[in-house]
Amino acid sequence: MAVLRVAICQINTKVGDLQGNADLIRKWMREAEREGADLALFPELTITGYPPEDLLLKPNFIAENIRVLHEVAADITGHCAAVIGFADGEGHGQSYNALAVVAGGEVKATYHKRALPNYGVFDEERVFLSGTEPMQLHEVAGIRLGLSICEDSWIAGGPIPQLAAGGAQIIVNMNASPYYRRKTERRQEVMADRVAEAGGVPFVYGNQVGGQDELVFDGSSFVLDADGNLMARAGHCVEELLVVDVPAIESKVPAEATFPVVHISDSTGRDREASSPRIAPLLNELDELHEALVLATRDYVRKNGFQDICLGLSGGIDSTLTAAIAADALGPENVHCVLMPSRYSSDHSVTDAEEFAERLGVSHRTIPIEPGHAAFLEMFADSFAGREEGLTEENLQSRIRGVILMGLTNKFGWLVLTTGNKSEAAVGYSTLYGDTAGAYAVIKDVYKLDVYALSRRFNERAGREIIPDSVITKPPSAELRPDQRDDQSLPPYEELDPLLEAYIEGDRTVAELIDMGFDEETVKRICRLVDISEFKRRQTPLGARVTKKGFGRDRRLPITNGFR
Repeated sequence: MAVLRVAICQINTKVGDLQGNADLIRKWMREAEREGADLALFPELTITGYPPEDLLLKPNFIAENIRVLHEVAADITGHCAAVIGFADGEGHGQSYNALAVVAGGEVKATYHKRALPNYGVFDEERVFLSGTEPMQLHEVAGIRLGLSICEDSWIAGGPIPQLAAGGAQIIVNMNASPYYRRKTERRQEVMADRVAEAGGVPFVYGNQVGGQDELVFDGSSFVLDADGNLMARAGHCVEELLVVDVPAIESKVPAEATFPVVHISDSTGRDREASSPRIAPLLNELDELHEALVLATRDYVRKNGFQDICLGLSGGIDSTLTAAIAADALGPENVHCVLMPSRYSSDHSVTDAEEFAERLGVSHRTIPIEPGHAAFLEMFADSFAGREEGLTEENLQSRIRGVILMGLTNKFGWLVLTTGNKSEAAVGYSTLYGDTAGAYAVIKDVYKLDVYALSRRFNERAGREIIPDSVITKPPSAELRPDQRDDQSLPPYEELDPLLEAYIEGDRTVAELIDMGFDEETVKRICRLVDISEFKRRQTPLGARVTKKGFGRDRRLPITNGFR
């Protein structure tokens, strides 16, 4: 049986770091060579990182990435060929999302992505042209490969069945597929459909890993056999070299019907016995989500040149979970928690925060806001005379805390993490220039109920109670006025979160939500809060996108909007 040994290089590239990405290719090529691979598969746009966005409009950026590709190609002289992603063309919107097939110290062939995604977080039609060159196959180790890029494989009737009809014995697909919850299973289902549509051609799916702004890529690369069954799978949210001996099918088409074949490399032992590949286990949904948040946070901080972070630790569930994720991402020694109690902070909130920080092993300091709060109230006394205290005075406390955190980051060079969740962001339950002040929002795309579930799971994973049970069980409160609780302003989260998910991710209208059985008055009130809070969300930090539709790149509703 003809077997191709493929090394899927599931690596963490950085957008714009052309030389750094080139060095990664060299490093992982050495590993692939040591494993005796015939082909090393790298992620989509390996050289530029994904997504490069408007860097692609700069002609010099395109030229430099091509130059770096050829520099790397000159170093690939062993028995293993490589498939490397790059941007081909001239810039100014006249470039292609491309792959290069490299062997013998040179670029042997290129392919331009045909299907350009232009939905959700993707807007590739804005910066790329669609490939139109004639289809061809690429022969590596005597086996004819059909090469494709990401979206090419998501389209029924697209390039994949065409490559199979042209004589491909194995389909190889490079990707930069962002994470959302349980997407691994979704990818495998879709690619199994492509295998069936292609008449039973083994499928190699290589994905990148790492965080890039609000996107996080989970890797989870895999290989399907000719029946669409899982042969191998790489780990979730980790860099990994997944080496798989992929059996090639015998050609099912007459020689005269095949696509032109570009010879890439000679046989390197195609009749060897196939080894048993690794199938990384699927994580449970909470562990999968936790690891994605950790990876996204680590990469945002580190790739932007920071070592330490700080955050406000209130003793509430949101800031506690954020600190826990940050400690896993960066190490407890690089996490600095700031307790900023007010005249309304309960004693147990302060003690809960202190106890948690000690258990987690992070540094913490206390800076009471009362002196600043009293000073501001005095400053406003004449202007506010004769008016009752209310939301203005509540928000003032949050803004004082924002000033404190920004002062610390300016002095010590830390990066500020904000702690709001998706439920709060949806309905505007936050203070502009207060608790929204910062650089990165770790749990921005995590609903409140999931915050609780992740917190309980954090303790289970640790095997001990790091997050105090009192933090998990006490009624949530912003503590900006006496005896304040979230449920005085919002429905219980057991009611709120399903409604928000249906409205935001399901794109349901008010009428449809009422028909689904949600309370009419609640629907109208909550949907109005979501709509009028769009201006606020546009001014808040980006955060890891972990659902099918996060605020930001996914959901772009107009702020000035008369539709209700």
